Order: sequence, then C-alpha cells, then structure tokens
Amino acid sequence: MPLKNMGGVSSKVENVEERDDVSLLDLPDLALECILDRLSPTELCSMAAVCTSLRDRCRSDHLWEKHMKQKWSRVIGDGAYKEWQWHVASRKRPNLLDQSKRKGLFETLFGVWSFSLFRPKLESCNKSKSSLPVDTIMAWYLSLENGQLWFPAQVYNRENGHVGFMLSCYDAELSYDSRTDTFQARYSPHGRQTTEENIHWDRLRAPPIDTPPNVLHDSDCLDDLRPRDHIEIQWRKSKEFPYGWWYGIIGHLESCDRNENHCHCHFSGEKIILDTVILEFNQYSPGSRWRRMMINRKDHREEGNEVDGFYGGIRKLYNNEEIAKWKRLWPTQILE
Repeated sequence: MPLKNMGGVSSKVENVEERDDVSLLDLPDLALECILDRLSPTELCSMAAVCTSLRDRCRSDHLWEKHMKQKWSRVIGDGAYKEWQWHVASRKRPNLLDQSKRKGLFETLFGVWSFSLFRPKLESCNKSKSSLPVDTIMAWYLSLENGQLWFPAQVYNRENGHVGFMLSCYDAELSYDSRTDTFQARYSPHGRQTTEENIHWDRLRAPPIDTPPNVLHDSDCLDDLRPRDHIEIQWRKSKEFPYGWWYGIIGHLESCDRNENHCHCHFSGEKIILDTVILEFNQYSPGSRWRRMMINRKDHREEGNEVDGFYGGIRKLYNNEEIAKWKRLWPTQILE
C-alpha cells in the first residue's frame, strides 16, 4: 500500500534494519532447542548446513534419538545395535581389527557416509563441509535412510507370502529404499540363497529374542503351556538350514473332551504336570501332516527328521499385539 504519511519513515527503516541483525542464535538456548526439537530429519539436515554453531546443535543425539525411535524402533533390535557399535569401533580403531575376517552385516559400508547417495530431500546434509562423526545417532539414522546399511531383522511370510512360508518369520538382512518406503531382504546363505524386494513395514519386526537363527532356543516356558496358548516354535527343513519361527497354538490331547471345566491336558488328577504337549498349526487342513505335532515337555530338544523337518525351541506369546499380528497375517484359505 502507498504510504500516506511520510513523516518518520527514516526512523522506521532504521528500526527494521536493526531488527534484521537479530539472529536465530540470539534466542535463549531453551527457545532454540524447542524449535530444533520440532524439526523433521530433513529440516534438521538443512539447518545443519547454515553455520557451524547450528551444525553442532542439529547433530545432537537427543534430537535424533526421537526420530530413530519414531521410524526405526519397530525393526531395529539389539542385534542391529550391537553390529552398529562394532562398526563405530572399527571406524575409530581400524588398525586394531582384522576387518578381512569380518564377513558380517557391515562389509558393504565402505561408502556409507557418501551423502550424495541420500534421497533428494536429505541432500542438504551434503552441504556441510565438516564430516559427520561416525558415532552419532544422526549418522546411524542417515546410514539406514540411504539404504547402504544392511541390518538384521525378521520377515513375516517370506518370499512374498510363498505358500511354503505362511505364518512364519525368518531372519534376514534388510536394506531400506526411501524412494518406495520398502525394504530388500537377503535371507541366510545356509539354506537357499534368496533375496526379496518391495517388503512393506507391516511384514517386519525386530527379533524379539537374541537367539541366532542357527541356534536352538532354550525353551523356558514348557511347564506353563496349556491348551489355547499361543506360541512360536523354531522349525527348519534340515540340519544345514537356519531356523524360522512358526506360529501355532497348544492343542488338547486326544483323550480330552475339550471342555474347559474338565480339561486335564496340563494337570492329571493328582495335579501332576503331564509330559505330553500337543502343538497345532491350524493354517493347515485337518488331514495335513503339518497340522499337529506332539512333544515331551520334560526333555524337549530338537526333534524331527529329514522328511518332516526339525522342530526346535518354543517361546510362549504373552503380548496381545504379537498375537494380533499373527492373526492379521492369517492365510485366506486353508493350506494342505
């Protein structure tokens, strides 16, 4: 709008120029922290490229810890964190580690800090002249985001829901594709070397326990198992294959009438715990050889054969969300 009154214009302009000299860094620390705490990862990267002071503030672990939890806590478990710690140590002390013997998860990390490979929204991070310290949470977040970092997790219904893997969960190494918001998986080389692409978040989980896929889980819940309890059990096709986790429930003995008020599948009349436990996999038809399995709760270890496979450790599911997750993955038709 045109100025009708020109009087005092000079002093007003001077005041505006004085206010222009006020910097974001002139804000009190608490106010500045509140602003940074509300920024997205992309915005923090852009802000970090402004100046040295903001760069250091925007890289603070307490700002990135929230973003790590919000996006990655569903799929990042203790195993991934331990591997990350090893990687940090190897970067800090490369001469103390024989990396030629290390054939694990992080052997592809030689270019992990090449920020030019980040998706376009995060390219502003590349403008910073000072390299990002390897041991920051920001570095961990961005290395996951750019897809070069492969990390251990588990995949439900592997190989795009192949009928042979319905209601199972297998260990894999995962890489994230930020362009499609999906993952690529590499399954264990001990069995059939397999990769899978376009895996969505709802088919992934962080390993709920630390048992490696080639190790028998110590079943510490056998005495507590009762009919209708929900379980996961290790199963593998042969001794050379890794275990996968398969969903099932505890069934009734053949002699039981399945009446909850008269069920003696757990205790006998003398309140002695019965040894026999029935495992049921109701995704299979009643006549299928995969439908039922019987184990001995006293001395259960791995048992099976090369025809039916080998059944391993059992973990009882107490968490309702875990149980609901399996039910959401239930196949649309009964398997043979």
